Amino acid sequence: MADHERDRAPTSEHEGVREREPEAVEGLTRRRALQVLAAGAAGAAALSTGACADGTDSGVPDAEDAASFAGATRGGNPRAAGTPTDPDMVSPVVWWDLVLTEDELATLASLCDVIIPEDEHSPGAAALGAHAFIDEWVSAPYDGNREDLTLVRGGLVWLDIESAERFGGGFTELTLEQKHAICDDICWAANAAPEYRVAARFFDRVRDLTSTAFWTTAEGMADLGFVGNRPMPRFDGPPPEVLERLGLA
Repeated sequence: MADHERDRAPTSEHEGVREREPEAVEGLTRRRALQVLAAGAAGAAALSTGACADGTDSGVPDAEDAASFAGATRGGNPRAAGTPTDPDMVSPVVWWDLVLTEDELATLASLCDVIIPEDEHSPGAAALGAHAFIDEWVSAPYDGNREDLTLVRGGLVWLDIESAERFGGGFTELTLEQKHAICDDICWAANAAPEYRVAARFFDRVRDLTSTAFWTTAEGMADLGFVGNRPMPRFDGPPPEVLERLGLA
């Protein structure tokens, strides 16, 4: 991978691949996945313009269509349909259902480990629950989070379709080298080929969320060397090596 990623090896890989129909993964065609990705990247304003001025189909799903695709949940929490509210930290309860499916979470976990794999200093992102953090994030009933749900869910479908077309299996079934071959094409939006620019927006968002999840854990902070505020019995001033480096010793 390029500058944005560390040289790590994932915690586990699935070497075997199986034949899969590349045109319809998770009930979505490649073209449809790209449409949903484009809608999520454009934001809520773009979702309300499903038809062109001359009455022809723009190819971008309208708001109702995109919301239907993004809104399916796997639970039945009656509180999830309520007005968005900040969580009660004194008596915490789950206020919304988690919407990503087990297959989506598996693909997402595999991608998180490509972005931040395990090394000698700390576990990989998936081992620290980065994919679970992203699931909770995109499941939240706020406008920005719902836009991320459309982008992430469409991107995961695209990732499996692209994997099947290139290598004959889903993303979780690919070797590390095969995963990198796909991710290298979408890891930097400014350098992505035209056909990969929409998918690059998906990767960029997942990378941001993965980094947020990883480096806010105790293990992630230790990986950075961040110690935060600590009580000290006394303060002896700057260490000698710091003063020497500044030419003040």
